[in-house]
Amino acid sequence: MTTASTTQNFQGTRNLPKWLAPSLLAVAIVASFFINSVLAGSSEETTQLNLLAVALVAILVCSVGFYLVSRVVEGKRKSADRLITILVTGAFALAVVPLVSLAWTVIERGAARFDIDFFTFSMRNIVGAGGGAYHAIIGTLQITGLATLISVPIGIMTAIYLVEYARGPLAKAVTFFVDVMTGIPSIVAGLFAYAAFVVIFGPGVRMGIGGAIALSVLMIPVVIRATEEMLKIVPNELREASYALGVPKWLTVTKVVLPTALAGIATGVMIAIARIIGETAPLLIIAGFTSSTNFNPFDERMMTLPVFVYTSYANQGADAQAYIDRAWTGALVLMLIVMLLNLFARLVSKYFSPKG
Repeated sequence: MTTASTTQNFQGTRNLPKWLAPSLLAVAIVASFFINSVLAGSSEETTQLNLLAVALVAILVCSVGFYLVSRVVEGKRKSADRLITILVTGAFALAVVPLVSLAWTVIERGAARFDIDFFTFSMRNIVGAGGGAYHAIIGTLQITGLATLISVPIGIMTAIYLVEYARGPLAKAVTFFVDVMTGIPSIVAGLFAYAAFVVIFGPGVRMGIGGAIALSVLMIPVVIRATEEMLKIVPNELREASYALGVPKWLTVTKVVLPTALAGIATGVMIAIARIIGETAPLLIIAGFTSSTNFNPFDERMMTLPVFVYTSYANQGADAQAYIDRAWTGALVLMLIVMLLNLFARLVSKYFSPKG
């Protein structure tokens, strides 16, 4: 088919063929590799930089070319719709590509020490290669678990008070301070916990429970906001039907409102846990760091995975590569824990969501 007949066919149907977009993208990819092979330097770093730059230019040229062809063939309105589609898709790519790149980098570099020794040995008496993050994993699970036990009851009960009982200036004041606490820096929470423990136990105190309290300061506002929003979307008709049957308010809240919002509350709690499990600054201040395993959060220092990653990378010993490998593997384990928490939140949300 000739070019003239193809153009006439396009203009007759007023629609671009489905193969045009992938064809333009394929041409742009081939051109990007060709340009990179011509312009790339001898070093690997320069080659990667050129690949990234040429890929971005190729996507831009492909998008502009597709829009111009659509403008000529399909008209102004349809080309405007395609332009918005291209912009939305590009924004999605800009958001996803860094995440995929981050995940790939962590997996690639963290696989070096992702072995059984990493999960079964601590860093006690280890000055070079070997060792593991058993003590940090134990500390992370204990401190995060204690922070969850502290934060979830306080957060849920505060949200119930704000939605079901509070009226007037007090409710507005509580909501205002919850919003303020949501944005406080994590190191401020660590300083608060350290100051409170210094008053009780004296200077130089380091405890795992202190880290749990610092993390709970960060976690409580997230739980409150998530629970509050979920309680607000429970239909008032359910409450009114319960009241019409003579059920008291507290029983309505526990038997009607909370079960209806349970799926969203569980998801909010998991998001709050994922929010705090990677915190480093407050735990450095109040929980400290150690190379030994500590099973008692109420006594002495306790290591956590974020602090383990930081200290391994910042305080490299004689075998620097061994410390760097342990740091990347610790980051990988932390990422996997967060992913499992989000997967668990999805399962809980699906199981407890209202049926029908």
